[in-house]
Amino acid sequence: MWIDSHCHLNHIAAKSDELISDLVARAHQAGVSGMLNINCRISDEFSEIYEAARPFDSVWCTIGTHPHEAGDPAEQSIGFEKICDLAHDPKVVGIGESGLDYYYNQSPKEDQEESFRKHIRVCLALDLPLIVHARDADEDVIKIMHEEAGGPGNPKGLRGLMHCFSSGPQLARDALDFGFYISLSGIVTFKKADELRAIAKTVPLDRILVETDAPYLAPVPLRGKVNEPSYLTHTGEFLADLLGQDPADFAAQTTQNFYDLFTKIKR
Repeated sequence: MWIDSHCHLNHIAAKSDELISDLVARAHQAGVSGMLNINCRISDEFSEIYEAARPFDSVWCTIGTHPHEAGDPAEQSIGFEKICDLAHDPKVVGIGESGLDYYYNQSPKEDQEESFRKHIRVCLALDLPLIVHARDADEDVIKIMHEEAGGPGNPKGLRGLMHCFSSGPQLARDALDFGFYISLSGIVTFKKADELRAIAKTVPLDRILVETDAPYLAPVPLRGKVNEPSYLTHTGEFLADLLGQDPADFAAQTTQNFYDLFTKIKR
């Protein structure tokens, strides 16, 4: 059984006009035993994200502000203490997605950095994993992580993952050296993703997670469709073949990796 370590169930439902219960049921039928519903805006989305996860034992959620939203005054008004209060709920098992995105630059860089540091500090205070979004900002992402965690050796023990990894080999090495996990999405199945496939081969098996990032990035052979957690099996089986692993063994390994990172979940 697989676990989708990053999806946006509410966004899928909005795009496909389907019930979240149907998406969850279809995922279970496909062999996806659990999924993590990711928050992008705390101010007006967190309650919806939380309520989507609450009825299901196999669905959990995060709390966080996407770098695209970091410049929004409504997000900036939500301070460290408020995030900590909301994150104490048993359903909230991680912080994010947060990070830096210099490709789209939808929020000023200084606002992205301030938001990223705030989220890291919540992770350290509550010992929750951080879900990192990094795009065209690799050096600053790792620099801020080092600074907030006390240095390259990560003496404060910041935990987390690089979500939907599509950066270069240097960030992969830096993240792994820092103790982070690498999460791979349907991008790894795309025709032009040779560099990403080469990077995937360098990631230790006990540090790999798989995700859909649904409703985005549907894997081959479903490109162009609205992605959903049931499609995770295509990415997982593709990666198993790429890495020379038995699909069932690889599913079990990535599932164990998920629980090893998201320790708040009682398996």
